[in-house]
Amino acid sequence: MTPLPGSVLVLGLVPMHARPGDPIPPLTPERLLTAWTFDIWALLGVLVPTALYLTGVWRLHRRGDHWPVGRTLAFVGGGMGFTAIALLSPIATYDTVLLSVHMVQHMILTMPVPLFMALGAPVTLALRVLPKGTRRVLVGILHSKPVKVLSFPLVAFALYIANPFVLYFSPLYLVTLQSDFWHNFLHLHFVVTASLFYWPLVGSDPIPNRLGYPFRVLLFMLTLPFHAFLGVTIMGSRTLIAEEWYLAFERAWPPSPLADQEIAGGILWGTGDAIASLVIFILFVQWFRTSQAEARRVDRQLDREEAAARRRDRTKAVSSGAGEAGDPDEPAGVDQSSSAGPGRSES
Repeated sequence: MTPLPGSVLVLGLVPMHARPGDPIPPLTPERLLTAWTFDIWALLGVLVPTALYLTGVWRLHRRGDHWPVGRTLAFVGGGMGFTAIALLSPIATYDTVLLSVHMVQHMILTMPVPLFMALGAPVTLALRVLPKGTRRVLVGILHSKPVKVLSFPLVAFALYIANPFVLYFSPLYLVTLQSDFWHNFLHLHFVVTASLFYWPLVGSDPIPNRLGYPFRVLLFMLTLPFHAFLGVTIMGSRTLIAEEWYLAFERAWPPSPLADQEIAGGILWGTGDAIASLVIFILFVQWFRTSQAEARRVDRQLDREEAAARRRDRTKAVSSGAGEAGDPDEPAGVDQSSSAGPGRSES
């Protein structure tokens, strides 16, 4: 494996953000396993949230409270795991070299990462372990006007849909390739804007603008035509996205820049639909569980009402029986000796 200039010779790690002029080795099956990259900000972006989350879980268990294992696996294994794959694996090593690899990274950061982070319910965990004052600040932020506006379903939907169109059909994408700062900012932007969309859909955290499940499913399904349209458009375009950047690498190994762009469009189209199936499945599972829980709650309420009605009936029956037994208008008994009348004495 030929390292990139200035590579970190520890565990075969290489620095992020390859540029034209760097000797870029071909992307081979071997390099898919070995060409991991190193970036301190990406590493901190994985380790810090993971450490904070696990600390919160540990504090809950230490005081005897329960926290679902599934939520921990979703946040740490799913959310942070996919973040590490997107930002530290060979995907990050080649994300500025091949548009198709960048598209894989884009899809990971905008779909699995926010999805599993939302399923991990980190806000709920924070509210259970933070001190009262800090908890009050967090609740204030969650219910602040900017958060309410940005997480409003139609606003979040518009941001989520508009992001890739604005990025790939404007000079902004080239800027993110040329600048390390804007390249890292793009990753953060992907995760934040996608989280604004996913949190009200699949998350269980106490956040504003929660929709009913039928509207959640409908809103998410509305994203599918946009992903498909963008993917097909990129596949069919004869004009290269960030043409000067990709041609400047002068790669002698396949795929060609145009073929690579066609692959990128196919990845956007195909993986978008595949991950969407997972999201819709999760929504239907949550919908079913919520319906079952609501049915149990209604059953318990009906049972309580029936028990209260039976108690009232018994109380009324006892009160009625006592009243009849002590009614002064009714004789307590009948004098048998008087039943024959005065004619009996004559005999």
